[in-house]
Amino acid sequence: MSNKVTFDGAPEPGTINFGVGQPSADLLPVELMRIAADDFLRSAQPIELNYGERQGDIRFLETLANFLVDGYGTSVTPESLFVTAGNSQALDFVCALFTRPGDTVIVEEPSYFLAFKIFADHGLNIVSIPVDDQGMDIDRLEQELRRTRPKMLYTIPSFHNPGGQSMSAARRIRLVELSREYDFLVVADEVYQLLWYDQAPPAALGTMAEEGNILSLGSFSKILAPGLRLGWIQTSPKLMARLLDSGAVNSGGSFNHFTSHIVRHAIDLGLQQTQLKDLRQTYRSRVQAMDTALNEHIGQLASWHRPEGGYFFWLKFSKAVDTTELRRQAGEYQTGFQPGENFSNKGGLRNYLRLSFAHYGEADIREGVARLGRLVRNL
Repeated sequence: MSNKVTFDGAPEPGTINFGVGQPSADLLPVELMRIAADDFLRSAQPIELNYGERQGDIRFLETLANFLVDGYGTSVTPESLFVTAGNSQALDFVCALFTRPGDTVIVEEPSYFLAFKIFADHGLNIVSIPVDDQGMDIDRLEQELRRTRPKMLYTIPSFHNPGGQSMSAARRIRLVELSREYDFLVVADEVYQLLWYDQAPPAALGTMAEEGNILSLGSFSKILAPGLRLGWIQTSPKLMARLLDSGAVNSGGSFNHFTSHIVRHAIDLGLQQTQLKDLRQTYRSRVQAMDTALNEHIGQLASWHRPEGGYFFWLKFSKAVDTTELRRQAGEYQTGFQPGENFSNKGGLRNYLRLSFAHYGEADIREGVARLGRLVRNL
């Protein structure tokens, strides 16, 4: 993995950079947030601007639990939820609480590239397990567990970043069983669980929190707006007690008390539900636009699976194509992407690349893929 991988901000003007994994400006609901904020502030009391309870405001937790019941189709209790300041903060927080330098974390190969830096910040040893179209190879994981004693395992079970696939229900159940048998934490990055376009994925690992050592990380970044920096952890009473005993929450209270009030009103008013429905429709159309454009301009030069949710297409080229080198040339064509090497713990996957369809409308997607096609065909 390259040690120069960083967060990608806004692309250069005129460039269509599919490496940017953020929603486009037209999908950021300013008016929705104004309505929700006004609704909250009309009745807000001074206490709402205090630190807030460590676990989160109980009114928000109850609203969030009901929202997840509708989304997950199964029982979710407020007591199982803990407010975070978004997924990256939650992952860093979990590493700080549950690991020590030198501990081992198991990840998927490929995996979310910016998580590697968080693990490095905590001095963790990373061991990777391959994936296929049903998610992490659980048989290979079980083999690794016989010789490795990880402190935790990090997985993106639904609409994987970057692969786009979802872990099968059978593998999820077996993973939970293994977490008990070998006594390791499963940190499930489930930010895309609700962002499905064709068919809902198998049950979130968060719904199995009582059955294993599960910490399920959720976020409003993908279903409302990234700038809110609001998310949650769903877990068991035992692990919740550890979260609440941390110095950070004992000192500062809730990680995002004020914003949680506004989002509570957005949910109670039905605005979040409408936004999620609209996002599914918009992204479904963008998936179709990108898939059609890829068939037209890339064709037989690469293979891919059309994603059923999430943000990403994951393209595989022949071994002769080095996408890290290709990215250096992409600027000449005013396009961009994330090369596969970024997602590899082993420095591999150099003939893969990731494209995000979230940051551009359909016309720009078609034009950007056409530019990418010219780049690839001029190798």
